[in-house]
Amino acid sequence: MPISVEWQETQSLVRLEGQLGFGSAVELKCLLRQCLASGKEVTLDVEHVQEMDASILQLLWATSKEATRVGIPIVSRVSEEALTAARQAGFRTFPTLSPE
Repeated sequence: MPISVEWQETQSLVRLEGQLGFGSAVELKCLLRQCLASGKEVTLDVEHVQEMDASILQLLWATSKEATRVGIPIVSRVSEEALTAARQAGFRTFPTLSPE
């Protein structure tokens, strides 16, 4: 399964794996909304992502902005492939990481 969430006491751990595209966006959006609604820190693990498209990156960017707005920290573990996908889509860095 390319998307999973582990609900922990102090955080929500969201794992993304493999190839993620538009077909995964709806499921991911719902899970990220639930994570933000919990009020807990969100850890986003994308170390095992092989490929992701712009729809996923835009969703992560929007989630990062909303988390910042409501004061929920997001921690990211990012693969080189995910960083490359972000740069190719026009991001200077991965959407949930601080700007370079």
